[in-house]
Amino acid sequence: MRAFLAALLILPAFAFAAEGGYRLDHSQHNPNDLVSLQAGARTFVNYCLNCHGAQFMRYNRLHDIGLTEVQIRDNLMFAADKVGETMRVSLSAKDGKEWFGVPPPDLSVVARSRGADWLYTYLRTFYRDPKTAHGWNNAVFPNAAMPHVLWTLQGERGLEVVEHKDNAGHVSLEYKWTQISPGAQNTVQYDATVRDLVNFLVYVGEPAAQSRKHIGIWVLLALTILFVLSYALKKAYWKDVH
Repeated sequence: MRAFLAALLILPAFAFAAEGGYRLDHSQHNPNDLVSLQAGARTFVNYCLNCHGAQFMRYNRLHDIGLTEVQIRDNLMFAADKVGETMRVSLSAKDGKEWFGVPPPDLSVVARSRGADWLYTYLRTFYRDPKTAHGWNNAVFPNAAMPHVLWTLQGERGLEVVEHKDNAGHVSLEYKWTQISPGAQNTVQYDATVRDLVNFLVYVGEPAAQSRKHIGIWVLLALTILFVLSYALKKAYWKDVH
């Protein structure tokens, strides 16, 4: 059993990608997991909100994921005074462009535009690259302006990309990962941290998604009952017509 688990941990280090780029891993996020959403909110505020805002998200909407106003104010509000304020960042677009080359984008709808799988894989595929200005690169988004802000958790990793060509001339890429220095978390823990962060970003993209789905179910049930009653009324009305 231990050998099997070890093999599962080693396999991603030798993953093959299609010609279109790095293969995306499936994000195991769950919008109904309030503990995960709360952990993701904590990670977002502590690691992302320094540069990236979520200007369409208000702090008081975090009540929806089970947090009280006191918890929000004491643990998550480092850049605002009132819980009704939006999750803006103090970094100006001008300073962001000067420091990173491009202004850090707002993350309000990044999960909807990029997709949860893309975000989950992107945040787990940073590696050291001395050729870049900030010393980091990314397998999913090559030459990304963003450095690896979670590197203290994941540690420093290296990447070697090997090209393979078959008899038909098709080229595939093999990604070989190496751990240069350990982080505060192991692989399983870091993947869970990223999953929680992605879960929160998915929630931020559409906070009312779960309630909308629940309302939709009740609407469909109501329409089903209305259809049955309408059909019964139709049969009763036309029963004497041949």
